[in-house]
Amino acid sequence: MIRIENLVKAFGAKRAVDGVSFTVGRGEVVGFLGPNGSGKSTTMRMITGYYAPSSGRVSVGGHDVVEAPLEAKRLIGYLPENAAAYPDMTVRGFLEFAAAMRGLAGAAKRKAVARAVERCFLDSVLHQSIDTLSKGYRHRTCLAQALIHDPEVLVLDEPTDGLDPNQKHEIRNLIRELGKSKAVVFSTHILEEVDAACTRAIIIDRGRIVAQGTPDELGRPLDEVFRRITLPDTVKQ
Repeated sequence: MIRIENLVKAFGAKRAVDGVSFTVGRGEVVGFLGPNGSGKSTTMRMITGYYAPSSGRVSVGGHDVVEAPLEAKRLIGYLPENAAAYPDMTVRGFLEFAAAMRGLAGAAKRKAVARAVERCFLDSVLHQSIDTLSKGYRHRTCLAQALIHDPEVLVLDEPTDGLDPNQKHEIRNLIRELGKSKAVVFSTHILEEVDAACTRAIIIDRGRIVAQGTPDELGRPLDEVFRRITLPDTVKQ
């Protein structure tokens, strides 16, 4: 569903992403790991069409994200880093707005909103305005908008950020369940989420993929593997 080939993104002289290639198929949940500044969010923004690549190619469902952006974006549900929402809207109003923006109306819109509310456990705050929500509930509301149109591809940047342990457990289970029928890629700093939700993991450092495979293939304990292959060059020396 997602195919990335020799992807490069440069900001001036700096290459934030430097020749990244990988695929994510239907039925896969791929964890995208790396230190801060490694290129995770930049890569995800190129998958969704938010950034245009400096070079290389991204396709989603066979559609080139640059050449056929609407066709590609219709297949994607995207939860960006620090996702924004309209603070004066209620949770229901925001999700109805998101559904309408995706072309849903009438019974289809009502069904989509109800499904997203149930999946993200938002019943108790449905009629609250977003500016009164805790950080965890705001994040779950933004996750719900990514799911509103039941997309075939999910791109989730830090989907458990700000959630308490119970909420993290619920969202990990949801991601694992969604991954049975969709292509899912999500970034995280929490290595235990790889074991909890991922069929495969990709580790990126300084814009390049340095390791990928199943959690077992990457080695145990994963936190030590991660530190060993992503430490700064000055420390490695």
